Amino acid sequence: MSTISLENKKILIVDDEPDVLDSLEELLDMSTTVRATSFEEANHLLETEDFDIAILDIMGVDGYQLLETANKKNVVAVMLTAHALSPDNIKKSYRGGACSYIPKEEMINIETFLVDVLTAKEKGENPWTSWYKRLGSFCEKKFGPDWDKDEKEFWEKMIYY
Repeated sequence: MSTISLENKKILIVDDEPDVLDSLEELLDMSTTVRATSFEEANHLLETEDFDIAILDIMGVDGYQLLETANKKNVVAVMLTAHALSPDNIKKSYRGGACSYIPKEEMINIETFLVDVLTAKEKGENPWTSWYKRLGSFCEKKFGPDWDKDEKEFWEKMIYY
């Protein structure tokens, strides 16, 4: 069985905050990272270059619109957010075709999250299953114990299928 690594992966990192991009570059120093600080810049890069993964900020750069472009180009996309941290945005990310939804305060673990996603993709498994295992308790602390009880069927489908 192959062990997935981020070495030799080309990752687009998109955020309007330069310090977030600096941190991501540091955390992903085993990969080739390409930075974008605006929707236009990121969209152009997605349209014209090949990436293994795109890390898309939701708020400052219209991440959901970029997610559509990433999907069209078959780029694995994960959402990264500080301000759009909510169960509704988790759902929107999933429904939009993202493979993960990472709170910025968990960014220190970005390598683990990306490896989870790529491993699931390689095995033909749902990347949201490992996301939930890793971040379910985080979401419970943030949103309360019933955060995922509103649409039980949706959450079960998202996580287990």
